[in-house]
Amino acid sequence: MEFFEEIKNTRLDKDDLQQLLTIERLPQLCQSISAIIADQTDSGVIYCIWGEHEINREILKHGVRFSLPGCPNAMAWTITSKEQSDGKSIIIHCTTDTKESDEDFIESIREFVDDWRAGIIKT
Repeated sequence: MEFFEEIKNTRLDKDDLQQLLTIERLPQLCQSISAIIADQTDSGVIYCIWGEHEINREILKHGVRFSLPGCPNAMAWTITSKEQSDGKSIIIHCTTDTKESDEDFIESIREFVDDWRAGIIKT
C-alpha cells in the first residue's frame, strides 16, 4: 500500500530536511511516535502507535527515508523536498508490502502520515 501527502513549501529544502529529520527529533515531528528508546544516529528503537520497533534512517538525494526493518508489513516512509511544476513541495510517501489490509491498520497509517504532515508544517 502507498500513502502520500504533499505540503506546499517555500522554506525547507533537502538540506534543511536532512538536518531536521533525526531519530532524536521523531517524537517532536510526528505525534504517532511517542518515545525514542535507543538512538545511534542512523538506527535505533522507537515506540509508536504500532508498538516498539527498530528504525533505520537513510539520507536520500532529496531528503530522508525511515524504515522499520522488523515490521511485519515492511513499513518505510520518505520525506523529500521536490521542485514541482507549481513550486517547491515536501512529499511524505509511506509504503507497506501489503496490497490489502484491515481498515483499522489503513486508518492508523493515514493518521501516521497526517501526523507527519502536521509536524512538518509546525516546524
